[in-house]
Amino acid sequence: MHQLIGIIFHSIGGFSSASFYVPSYLVKKWSWQTYWITMGLVAWLLMPWVGAFFTTPDIIGILRQSPSGSLIRTYIFGILWGFGGLGAGLGLRYIGLSLGQSISLGLSAIVGTLVPAILDKKAGLLVTTLPGGIIVLGLLVSVAGIVLCGYAGMIKDSILTEDEKKESVKEFSVIKGYTMAFLGGIMSGCMAIAINAGKPISAEALNAGTVSVFVNNPILILALGGGFTTNFVYSLIVMCRNRSFGDYGRGPSKMLARNYIMTALSGLMWYGQFFFYGMGETKMGKFSFASWSIHMSSIIIFSNLWGIWLKEWKLVNRRTLMYLWSGIILLIISVFIIGIGNYMAGK
Repeated sequence: MHQLIGIIFHSIGGFSSASFYVPSYLVKKWSWQTYWITMGLVAWLLMPWVGAFFTTPDIIGILRQSPSGSLIRTYIFGILWGFGGLGAGLGLRYIGLSLGQSISLGLSAIVGTLVPAILDKKAGLLVTTLPGGIIVLGLLVSVAGIVLCGYAGMIKDSILTEDEKKESVKEFSVIKGYTMAFLGGIMSGCMAIAINAGKPISAEALNAGTVSVFVNNPILILALGGGFTTNFVYSLIVMCRNRSFGDYGRGPSKMLARNYIMTALSGLMWYGQFFFYGMGETKMGKFSFASWSIHMSSIIIFSNLWGIWLKEWKLVNRRTLMYLWSGIILLIISVFIIGIGNYMAGK
């Protein structure tokens, strides 16, 4: 039952993550960096403190009591994850929601699942126990689903003309998009490593009386704060070069109000993915590191559904759509296989 609840939390987080970029389509006459860092201010700096404040009894005390080594490692891996988030975001910008998410999150699923297992010295259990074997099977099915979704995206890329590509992705660029999505995927897995490094912080939160499902929220302050650092420096450099600081006050007041509201909504959705991921991770038991694979699969499922809704796939043939839907179905199956493996480990 706990694993099913965990899957539900991960699915909510996945939907939130897959949906965060959708409000950006209503942001007008802002540079991408203006939107990105304003969204990040809400998602990575403001909301982690708000979330921790309302779910923990003494957030400042918890952080003070936590081992300094854990705080530093969590922040550093958050910085590295920030590079991943930046790369993944640029991937979306250049090759679209469906393909960009599939590539970056597929790589992130592998890195973010296996590295924490190695760090926790549980990698051996994946090949020496039945529950571990089932989880490995689920991860392989997940990778297969990711590959199919990515392959569908590659076919779409090959059969559309440049004008057709830019009809759905205005700044379409193959080289930039694939490079950023690839690097972003590898570095994005560092968030799972950051949360793993923050386990002593969650232990302090539990000792302070935090409800167990919320014990990961204090970790997000450090991890997402590191991500904000990376993205803030990058965006500041680009905004200085492009002289785009005037975006914040340029244009009709109605447009500006909509831009701020949509950007804040994007930030809330981005933070929501990790708020619910943290809750889901507490429910997955002995092999909780497999949560990252479930989380990534959920994001890819919903991001491709959004891609269909946003008509990114409207010009492709039936065979390409078959690959896409087959990948989505495999990803859904993988989520339940991993959940069964975690359930058996608990038994």
